Amino acid sequence: MLRKASVLILFGVLMCRQVPVGAGEPKTADDVIAKYIEAIGGRKTIDGVKSMRMSGKSLAGGGMEIPMTIEYKSPNKVRMEFTFQGMTGIRAYDGKTGWFVMPFVGKTDPEKMSADQVEMIEDNADPFGPLVDYRKKGHQVELVGKDEIEGSEVYKLKVTTKSGNTEHYFLDTEHFLPIQTKGKRKFQGTEIEYTVSYGDYKEVGGLLFAHSIQQGGMGGDMTFEKVEVNADIPDEHFTMPKVEKQEAGTADKEKPAPKEKQEPPTKDED
Repeated sequence: MLRKASVLILFGVLMCRQVPVGAGEPKTADDVIAKYIEAIGGRKTIDGVKSMRMSGKSLAGGGMEIPMTIEYKSPNKVRMEFTFQGMTGIRAYDGKTGWFVMPFVGKTDPEKMSADQVEMIEDNADPFGPLVDYRKKGHQVELVGKDEIEGSEVYKLKVTTKSGNTEHYFLDTEHFLPIQTKGKRKFQGTEIEYTVSYGDYKEVGGLLFAHSIQQGGMGGDMTFEKVEVNADIPDEHFTMPKVEKQEAGTADKEKPAPKEKQEPPTKDED
């Protein structure tokens, strides 16, 4: 499962009705999550993932395709790059500091993210989302029951993240794969509702990943063409570069003083 990264808020259409969990079915959130972990590749395979690179494109308005790459590295490091009009934008988090470069709006030097932006990208710094090791990550998860989404029966999990946001995950009852996520959060004083739709699951390195994501609100639809598990990504790739700005007038002060022009000696000085 891919977390929208971008930190990324995604969109889909959700139609659901509440259905009780029947006999012989998972009774708790842990039961459902155990099935989910098994479905995407198993605990051992997940634990073996130390880094990941996902390359593809995001669809903007007017059908414009924007090349993009999302990189993850354990623990809690993520970097997103996208190219538009020949310029490359960056959003990154190294586990402590969130930063960005946005040349499209004149932000050509790295700048620190706001608290809201850091909270959002921190929640999306794990390619497996909040369900795997949710207690260790500081989240709470409960099984609400069963719903129906566009004709598919799903288990509904309520996730309260470490940061206090609430999301609902919908995993189909047959394959235990997430097909949608719905939630809301406050961003810069405004409450945003979002829905994530996952599809086109493919196996890479023994794990299933969604290669197609319907998204809206704060991003465009994403399609991933290549997923690399345990890609070679240095830690420095996620660290905010230092920006050395030269003070005005410093350059002139550092220039050596011009030598005085030497006059030729007079006859009396010979």
